[in-house]
Amino acid sequence: MQRVVIIGATSGIGLQLAKLYTGNGDIVGATGRRAHLLSELEKQFPSQVVTECFDVMGSENIFHLESLIQKLGGVDLLIYNSGFGDISETLDWAIDKQTTLTNVNGFIEIVNYAFNYFVKQSGGQIAATSSIAAVHGNSQAPAYSASKAFMSTYMEGLHFKALRIRKKNPTINITVTDIQPGFVNTKSAKGKVFWQAPVDKASRQIFTAIQKKRRKVYVTRRWGIIAWLLKRLPYSILKKIA
Repeated sequence: MQRVVIIGATSGIGLQLAKLYTGNGDIVGATGRRAHLLSELEKQFPSQVVTECFDVMGSENIFHLESLIQKLGGVDLLIYNSGFGDISETLDWAIDKQTTLTNVNGFIEIVNYAFNYFVKQSGGQIAATSSIAAVHGNSQAPAYSASKAFMSTYMEGLHFKALRIRKKNPTINITVTDIQPGFVNTKSAKGKVFWQAPVDKASRQIFTAIQKKRRKVYVTRRWGIIAWLLKRLPYSILKKIA
């Protein structure tokens, strides 16, 4: 039985993951901004779900996270699933600010804390929902692609840091999993979409990848092909499609 914290579990992938982990017999600490949705989840799984209502754009993330961990009696896996992104054709500062506060500031504060917590605990796993958008900048949503690139690069750095720590002290084993979905059929999917995966399919693949302690996973798997191609596109083509 694992103690799992899911940051952003009131809808979409986060909610589905919470249900998958309860179905696996785990204890879930769920967070989100909408108290009534958290309450519904807690009522559905009264013996397996505890909740903490807060917005990652706020200034009390660690206070709430520590409160949730205390309710769980510890944590073995933390999944950062909170995210925001929107089309910003006119480079709207309100959109860019919310994107950055959620995908960068909230993310790094919570994941930084979790990593240090797991060092003291001698082990644990961190997973974060980045995006295929992390591969290149995008003119329609520059802050979104940049924030997702930040997430993926930070997670890669934590992976290497975990390896160095384990080399010095083999008793400390921290796993870092970077999740890069393509289009998933949620409210956050905006603009031109294709190969849009159902939430349950995407969530199941994410759940499996985390269980297997994968370093990086593309969801659905076919997006790995797109990522490979995007990384190799010449600038002359990339500037026409980005």
